[in-house]
Amino acid sequence: MITTEQIKELRERTGISIAQCKKSLEDASGDMEKALELLRAKGAEVAEKKASRTLRAGAVACYLHNNGAMGAMVQVNVETDFVAKNIELRNLADDLAMHIAAMNPANQEELLAQPCVKDPSLTVSDLIKQYVQKFGERIEIARFARFDMAEIEDVG
Repeated sequence: MITTEQIKELRERTGISIAQCKKSLEDASGDMEKALELLRAKGAEVAEKKASRTLRAGAVACYLHNNGAMGAMVQVNVETDFVAKNIELRNLADDLAMHIAAMNPANQEELLAQPCVKDPSLTVSDLIKQYVQKFGERIEIARFARFDMAEIEDVG
């Protein structure tokens, strides 16, 4: 029997709807880790179905390291203003900017494959798929840039 505490814990860990958390726990016979895997698989499936949708809104976020010598910017595109204005999407964009500053991916493909700085059990791609599942909209990193004073060459 699945308890409300289990559902609450899974929802807190993923942010996904109570109904989806409950179903995943039931399908996993109460095993939290297996339920997480099922939700990840479902997220990938949902993201694939939404891959052809048009992106018309989004958010830009930046991260500046506390020493002021390194930072990053990222543009995250979504389908609607409603999702673009959601604080959770803005938090995702902030986390992605911090990740880019910390991990210095060479390109989008490398970025999506990297383990998340905040949760190494997920790749950046997996994290985005969780948000696609949560919001029911396509989400994409449109572009990003990283700036680091340590990379300046003396051209004098």
